[in-house]
Amino acid sequence: MSVSDSFLTFILEQLGSIRELSHRKMFGGVGLYSGEWFFGVMDNDTLFFKVDDETRPKYKKRKMPAFAPIPGAPAMEGYYQVPPSVIEDADEMASWAREAIAVSQRAPKKLKRRRT
Repeated sequence: MSVSDSFLTFILEQLGSIRELSHRKMFGGVGLYSGEWFFGVMDNDTLFFKVDDETRPKYKKRKMPAFAPIPGAPAMEGYYQVPPSVIEDADEMASWAREAIAVSQRAPKKLKRRRT
């Protein structure tokens, strides 16, 4: 799991129109946020956006795989790879990102654990 500086820079530039865009390193990859909403993850210079039952078919139609960070383990069906043609088009990528942000906003909030 790693993300090159050049890939990270390119993705952040392509997502420049996303409000309150930020990123955080996580487990060797990078998480993408719009404000408090986690909507994407980068791993091995590959971008994945958050999906749900409504948006997943769009990715499957383009034969994009689900995020599978651990070899041999089941894929995480909540995140799918963004097609390369979408990544190359900043306007289209922003549209897909906004859709992923909306998925994040629709998802039930997880309760934060208290540390003792």
